[in-house]
Amino acid sequence: MKNKKIFGVFLAWVTLMACSVFSPVGGANLPTQTGNETPVVISVKDSKISPVDQMVLVYVPEGDFIMGSDAMGPVDNGPEHVVSLDAFWIDQTEVSNGQYLECVKSGACSPPGNQEEYGLYNHYDEIEYKDHPVEFVNWYQASDYCQWAGRRLPTEAEWEKAARGSEGWLYPWGNELPNRELLNYKGSNGQVNPLGGTNRVGSYPAGASPYGVLDLAGNVSEWVADWYEQHYYKSSPSENPQGPTSGTTKVVRGGDWDTYDVVIFSSYRISIKPGLTLSGTGFRCAESGSR
Repeated sequence: MKNKKIFGVFLAWVTLMACSVFSPVGGANLPTQTGNETPVVISVKDSKISPVDQMVLVYVPEGDFIMGSDAMGPVDNGPEHVVSLDAFWIDQTEVSNGQYLECVKSGACSPPGNQEEYGLYNHYDEIEYKDHPVEFVNWYQASDYCQWAGRRLPTEAEWEKAARGSEGWLYPWGNELPNRELLNYKGSNGQVNPLGGTNRVGSYPAGASPYGVLDLAGNVSEWVADWYEQHYYKSSPSENPQGPTSGTTKVVRGGDWDTYDVVIFSSYRISIKPGLTLSGTGFRCAESGSR
């Protein structure tokens, strides 16, 4: 009964926010940092709302899924293997600037960084960007936020299952090639992103995963909990893998607004030093437990 009530709240929230948040983007002549205003309702089987940051979390049931790929990407994407996970919850969207600002105000989070040498700056405290995903946060800052919100960073396996479902899809929306109605990205090699930066979280409902999770491809790349090891999949556990016990870099998933199509399929792995704050790098949180 509790989850049904929460889901009812979620549906009301979707209806209220549809015109401003869930707006697919397409076309080559879009103004910077905006999407169109087409309302779309996302179908989610089960959800709840965090009392701390008002994030909508969606439920991912226990069971097997196909992780990795033998055909797509570099050697660290394989071998393809079956992994079994316990049930968990994951943020429906990437953490926004407005949400992160509240954590900074509470004293639990430090402000995002910048890349001043490249003329790149964060907008986390600017009202017009409050619904855009926070970027320029390092792994430690992402972890601090999730702890403040009563959650944690998802494991690499949880992130990939949330994106691919149990059918082993190449992308969150299926096996259809990417386009600008599905995600915020550059496009094919040599193309330019017409937005020139991030878009509001949840702006691509047509790109939702099988569980109703949004923005798992493009917009910002996302930190996950795991240390990176190139050949980890060759010996990783088949149940609830947590990643290597140590390392020098952390795994980042999903691609961002400034990447091409070759890096946004759901099994693609990137490794970054955990202390780096980069444009186009953000995160979402997860939570263990059943319904």
